[in-house]
Formats: sequence, structure tokens, C-alpha cells
Amino acid sequence: MTGSTTARNIGLLIGRIGIGAIFLAHGLQKVQNGQEAMSSGFESMGVPLPAVSAFLVTWLEVLGGIALIVGALVPVVGALFVIVMAGAYFSTHADNGLWVSDGGYELVLALGAASLILAVVGSGRFGVDGLLGGKLPFGKKKAAVAA
Repeated sequence: MTGSTTARNIGLLIGRIGIGAIFLAHGLQKVQNGQEAMSSGFESMGVPLPAVSAFLVTWLEVLGGIALIVGALVPVVGALFVIVMAGAYFSTHADNGLWVSDGGYELVLALGAASLILAVVGSGRFGVDGLLGGKLPFGKKKAAVAA
């Protein structure tokens, strides 16, 4: 049983770092492009409150990506990313089919599904949340990944 729990925690660590790195890279790309360009892009896609949305999404991707990488506030950050990916799906990608090469939703779907898993399961043992254990309001429900 210990081996499977350890494997699960290592899997969560690797997955969390991978997903966090993708979100962080996308956020840094938005920072590099500038908020004005992001706001214009969001406006052209019909995103509500484009300037506010661009700012919030950019910094959620940067800070949330870092949080996932280190395993901090993973259920909260995961849930926020689910909301952002749902917004991206409905505002931009839904009508373009599955394939990302056609502007489709495959990446949004994969990132949203991975974020949902992290929101439900948490960081696992190998992250800030795991190190704090039951001290967080969401840390006590993680029997599936307990040491």
C-alpha cells in the first residue's frame, strides 16, 4: 500500500509541476506581450471586461503556475484554472473544433481537466500543502494521498 501511495504522490508532483509550468509560461507570454495587447485580444474575442479579464488571467497564470509548481493552495488554484479554462472554451475555442492547430479546444480541455483533478485531489505529499498537512482547511480531506 505504501508503494502505491508514494507512486500516487510522485505522479501528482510530476503532473502538478508540468501543468504549473504550462500555465506559468502562458502567463509570462502574456506579460511579455503587454496588458494593452492582451486587453485588445480579449476584446476582439468578446471576453467581458477585457482589460480586467486580461489582467486577472495573466497574473493568475503567473502566480497560479508558480503555486502549482511548489504545491501551494492547489485546490483553490486548480478550481480557479477550471473557471479560466471554461471561459477560454466558451469565449474562444468551442466553435473551432477539437484540434489546437485549428484554434480548437484540445489544450483548453486538457488543462481544464488536469486543473479539475488537482482541485479535487490536491497537491499530494510533495508540496507546500502536503507539508502543512491538516493545517489548511482543505488538507484534512486528502486521505487518498496521505503518507
